[in-house]
Amino acid sequence: MSEGSFADASTIGIKKRNSSEPVARLVPALTLVSHPMAHRVGERLLMEGVLSGRPVELSRNAPDFQRPDAVLGTPLADPFLSRKPVVFSQGSGGGVRLAPGDGIKVALAGEPLREPWEFSPEELSVGVVLELAERVVVLLHWADPSTRTAVDALGMVGTSAGIEQVRHHIEQVADLNVPVLVRGETGSGKELIARGIHQRSQRRDQAFVSVNMGAIPKELAPAELFGATKGAFTGSVKDREGFFGAAHDGSLFLDEVGEAPPEVQVMLLRVLETGEIFPVGERTPVKVDVRLIAATDAQLEQQIQDGRFKAPLLHRLAGYEIRVPPLRERREDIGLLFHHFAREELEAIGEAWRLKPEDASTEPWLPAPLASRLVRFGWPGNIRQLRNITRQLIIGSRGHPRLRLDPRLEKELDSSLQPRPGRPVAPAAPDVRVEAKPPTAAAKPPAEPKSSAARRKASDISETELLAALRGCAWDLKAAADRLGVPRSSIYDLIDKSPHIRTAGDLSVEEITRCFQECTGDLDAMAQRLEVSKRALGRRIKELGLGSGES
Repeated sequence: MSEGSFADASTIGIKKRNSSEPVARLVPALTLVSHPMAHRVGERLLMEGVLSGRPVELSRNAPDFQRPDAVLGTPLADPFLSRKPVVFSQGSGGGVRLAPGDGIKVALAGEPLREPWEFSPEELSVGVVLELAERVVVLLHWADPSTRTAVDALGMVGTSAGIEQVRHHIEQVADLNVPVLVRGETGSGKELIARGIHQRSQRRDQAFVSVNMGAIPKELAPAELFGATKGAFTGSVKDREGFFGAAHDGSLFLDEVGEAPPEVQVMLLRVLETGEIFPVGERTPVKVDVRLIAATDAQLEQQIQDGRFKAPLLHRLAGYEIRVPPLRERREDIGLLFHHFAREELEAIGEAWRLKPEDASTEPWLPAPLASRLVRFGWPGNIRQLRNITRQLIIGSRGHPRLRLDPRLEKELDSSLQPRPGRPVAPAAPDVRVEAKPPTAAAKPPAEPKSSAARRKASDISETELLAALRGCAWDLKAAADRLGVPRSSIYDLIDKSPHIRTAGDLSVEEITRCFQECTGDLDAMAQRLEVSKRALGRRIKELGLGSGES
């Protein structure tokens, strides 16, 4: 499995987070994160005209989305999207304004967007996740129009300006013999960059040796790296080649180089300066020809100040430096990476057909609320964490038509979600402002008018809002319908369309029986624990002969 990565924004002129300076050569863009036709993920719509005052109207039928390496494109073409457009236009301060109007239903951070909304340049740098008609998810962000590929021969996945710059870095330095230092958070794909440098170098037909310095016991590190002669230490019964010897004429990748003990740092500095190593127990130097590529997630400058790392070694290692930003700063690549890993997992279990739907009216295999969660998540473990969560989702959803999020993963993904970005263009109506204001400890939320039941459309209600209402009403569907302001019949339709909400019919006999015993037959407690309709659960209990149930 491969891990995509890309360079720090400062190396390519992309506006950094917390920077207010405009970026002239980047343009607003929409990138597909999730679509019923899964192969379309990663396609984008460049909106060059927005910042010069030419609005872009987005509907089911226009304009075209396309991959960076494609000549022709295709509109969203989802028959459930409206023909009436939503409009993206120039906002104040160099941002982008979105006007939903009567067009496609747009949700922002799980909440329906009913009024014009404005996103600042900084928010576009982070990326704004938009759900369209609860089926298609796009990311609004800055994009480099010069990007020309999505997946390259090195296995790096992404269409972002940053990953394109990493590809450029590799091409620039690969054929040189200078050492390279790759810096970035853990799990961000540093080894993939090192392999890319090796594969593009003149040493591509020789060995590539990968070593994790943090996994080698400090007392064994000199022998493991530089080799040892027979009898050099207790247990040394034969000559040991060492990693430098194994990588002769090839490339040696030292991950977590900041973990190297002091004596090893001295030896590394010598081999970088002279091309010679001293195997443990050997007094005669041995010449080696090795291209050294190192990586770290540590602040080596701080370690130098603390006396734990040698400044001359850092200067030698960083003959050329590549910085890898974390996944949370490259949200436009998350959809492509997720589907890349998903394809590998689905092929392993024989279900690759799930990513090949026949028409755009198919229910999305990756539901929009889940896709939005994935993009808005903070990803402290970066690409490695994304790959692991993808595997969990695929395996946990075997036998189901769509991906399902179990409570543990839901809790993990909800732990660091990006807040709802932007601000309304015009002040909200007074009643909306009152409802949106957080209640104080002494205040009670305003009561809903009895006539509110017919004021809302079911399509305006997100899964998050539906679930909150059901939980708040102890899974009484009629009460939840009243709270949401929709007919009771709409609640059934909403539950049926929600990938993460079960019905009583989805429960196994064993699950119901066990819960009945643990809750001593208390129907209210069972409904809240199993999170299903109380009435429907009562009927299942009665059918199973566990109790009288509830009609």
